[in-house]
Amino acid sequence: MKVVIPVAGRGSNLRPLTNTQPKALLPVAGKPVIAHIIDIFIDAGFDDFIIVIGYMGARIESFILDNYKDTKIQFNFVVQIPREGSAHAVFVAHELFKNEKEVVVCLGDSIVNFDAKKMLANPNSVVGIQKVDNPGKVGVAEVIEGNKVKKFVERPTIPKSNLGLVGIYKIVDVPTFIECLDWVIENNITSQNEIVITGAIQRMVEKGAHFDVQEVGNWYDCGAKRSLLEANATLLGRPGFQVTTPDDVKCKNSILIQPVKIGKNTIIKNSIIGPNVVIGEDAIIDNCNLQNSIIGAYTDLKDLLLKNSLVGHDSTLKGIAQSLNLGDHTEINFGN
Repeated sequence: MKVVIPVAGRGSNLRPLTNTQPKALLPVAGKPVIAHIIDIFIDAGFDDFIIVIGYMGARIESFILDNYKDTKIQFNFVVQIPREGSAHAVFVAHELFKNEKEVVVCLGDSIVNFDAKKMLANPNSVVGIQKVDNPGKVGVAEVIEGNKVKKFVERPTIPKSNLGLVGIYKIVDVPTFIECLDWVIENNITSQNEIVITGAIQRMVEKGAHFDVQEVGNWYDCGAKRSLLEANATLLGRPGFQVTTPDDVKCKNSILIQPVKIGKNTIIKNSIIGPNVVIGEDAIIDNCNLQNSIIGAYTDLKDLLLKNSLVGHDSTLKGIAQSLNLGDHTEINFGN
């Protein structure tokens, strides 16, 4: 079965990081978002992927081909121009899956842990869901008869369900799916100016398609700074996750508070690192206190206290090292 992964978006909520690299290649817990997604499906036995690219798509294609070149996994790349939303992205790729009996779609801005075998064993179409606190900000599924979907609604004004769509869909009626994708595009069925996949699967329900819901284990949304850092911290703290430091990392007069993941050839001096910090390769960290942050490769940081921060690759950031002699009743505020 083929897996379609749309990663064509610009990632506007993660600027300025996404001004120079696509959202799919932003690091989370030591590897890019797209690698987490692909690896989850490979571990479940999938070996045929359609990657829908757009913004900086050449970088995504190069990363995938370089990092999976020694595997038997099949990758095909399709360019989405213009970028008009998730339904449009999947439709752009339909020539590559139109003859399949079933197809899986996984949106490329979230990392989701789910029971793939259970999903595949279900004879019906299936959508991944998770209960959410803010159903008005996501697509939701309204359910009847246990786990059968009555209706899909994208960002409902008055939510009648808190079952949020996590971005994983297994479709068993591929011809009808393609027809409904085409229909929402032709009729410009949009949400916040994007033609989203929720409209297509709702059209399928209206035509009599049966969808079941399947609750996922974990859902890490990587579309904004806060959620990206939360995903990073959660994945770093996952039982069994590899957070050891490479042998070639030079750590002098410093403390590492786990979980921390550090890239090769990095130098750390006079610093406190952690918890929940990822540092890329070939970085230099001197006299810093870093917490809950993602630091890119080839960075040079000195005299800094950073919390809840994202620092891109090849960046230099230096603070002010103070030497003070304060008298009684003194108050100095260097800012927050």
